[in-house]
Amino acid sequence: MALKVAIVGRPNVGKSTLFNRLVGKRLALVDDRPGVTRDRRYADGNIGDLDLTLIDTAGYEDVTDESLEARMREQTEAAIEDADLILFMMDAREGVTSLDRIFADRLRKQHKPVVILANKSESRESGGGVGEAHALGFGEPVAISAEHGEGMADLYQAVVAASADIFVEEVDEPDKPIRIAIIGRPNAGKSTLVNRLIGEDRLLVGPEAGITRDSISVDWTYEGQNIRLVDTAGMRRKARVQEKLEKLSVADTLRAITFAEVVVLVMDKDNAFDVQDLQLADLVEREGRALVYVASKWDLEEEPQSRLAELKRMADDKLPQLKGSEFVALSAHSGRGVERLMPAVLKAHATWSVKVKTKDLNDWLAMATQRHPPPAVDGKRIKTKYMAQTKARPPTFVLFASRGGALPDHYLRYLTNSLRESFDLQGVPLRLTIKSNSANPYAEGGAKSGPERYKGDAKTAPRKVRRKEEEESRLPGKALEQKKTRVAKPRVIGAVKASASKKAGSSVAVQKGARGGARQVSRSGRIRTGQKQGPRK
Repeated sequence: MALKVAIVGRPNVGKSTLFNRLVGKRLALVDDRPGVTRDRRYADGNIGDLDLTLIDTAGYEDVTDESLEARMREQTEAAIEDADLILFMMDAREGVTSLDRIFADRLRKQHKPVVILANKSESRESGGGVGEAHALGFGEPVAISAEHGEGMADLYQAVVAASADIFVEEVDEPDKPIRIAIIGRPNAGKSTLVNRLIGEDRLLVGPEAGITRDSISVDWTYEGQNIRLVDTAGMRRKARVQEKLEKLSVADTLRAITFAEVVVLVMDKDNAFDVQDLQLADLVEREGRALVYVASKWDLEEEPQSRLAELKRMADDKLPQLKGSEFVALSAHSGRGVERLMPAVLKAHATWSVKVKTKDLNDWLAMATQRHPPPAVDGKRIKTKYMAQTKARPPTFVLFASRGGALPDHYLRYLTNSLRESFDLQGVPLRLTIKSNSANPYAEGGAKSGPERYKGDAKTAPRKVRRKEEEESRLPGKALEQKKTRVAKPRVIGAVKASASKKAGSSVAVQKGARGGARQVSRSGRIRTGQKQGPRK
């Protein structure tokens, strides 16, 4: 198990910047304004050869009322209680403030090792602030610059020296958890639902809308199964998102959907399936994640049975691509119906991970095409050949057919709906790809044609032809070329017959006839077939 290190301090001193540098990723939101971080966030990081479990906290405020700042302070104190080592950060440019002294007195009561960090020490103006840090009573301050990465070697030595007496228990690596993202519009009850599931006030909640800014992941165990719940910031319509910080929160939520396996869409029962809810559900389907609908604040519903039937019918009508998704009505505030959520999530995850045998797929394809054959396009029938599943999560299938590109969309929808009903793939997105293989693979140049073979002349060729080929094979190269380029000229013979030679001239061209005999050709090119007059007696 890694060393747990909490990064604490007053607002806007650079805690999240150092957290991102030690983690190696931009996990925490960073902005110039104070008070960006509200919940505590856990992440694995390292410095040198030390493995750390880092805890990013909200800025410490000295308030004890029921305000949002007081609830943020409770989150920071919970992180201090959970940590093995505390990194107390101050701003070296501004020096030690009264809030730093109050927080230092609070840390002395914890009896835990504390390392004082003087951040923003890259300039000369910060020298005085580093000297003032000695007055806090935590030893030699470590001058660093979290933004530029300066002083990391000194920080490593300080952490090694402070953690020398801390015993870190070795724990086996847990199994890979199921990642569940909880999304929805602002003030829908997402953080309250997470707190109700895990049984503690892990996340910051309140009546104000938009309290959650970061996507906070919480590891949890449900009936022996490791679960990672990711609470996200509420997403408003894109036209209303104007501030830079809200844009960063939306981007963090989209990233959480991308890395999730199951997405729980939390909706207010009064405004369920609004335009924004439909867009979020469509986004989940396009990302290929399993979806579970949750209607929150159900304890305020006067007619639960009729309202639940209406919401389920509305889900199937407005989102037919996710027909049959699990629907849970609950109240996170009172705990009513919360016990039905995790079985629905695990069922959706099992369906999302299903693998269908190729034999069963092709048997189903034969029945589906027999029940409703593919239409004829341009007077030609499309033939479906076979089908296979290429991957799961989400289930992806490939259908091979002749002229598959001409298959109409309505027939693809028929195949998808029939596939969903036959194999009980309700509530998960399906991917069906059509591939055409109309070309003959055994034809010349095809995929399975193989190397070309020289067949040669037939064995039944005349003996004269074979003798001629043997003679040509013995000739040298130049003589063979001359023989091939030589043009055959008709031979001229004198007076085949006396009567013919007197009429046609002194010489007659003779060509070889079809039956091997000689044919007489006059000078004009006409072929003489015989005498016009009969022979004289």
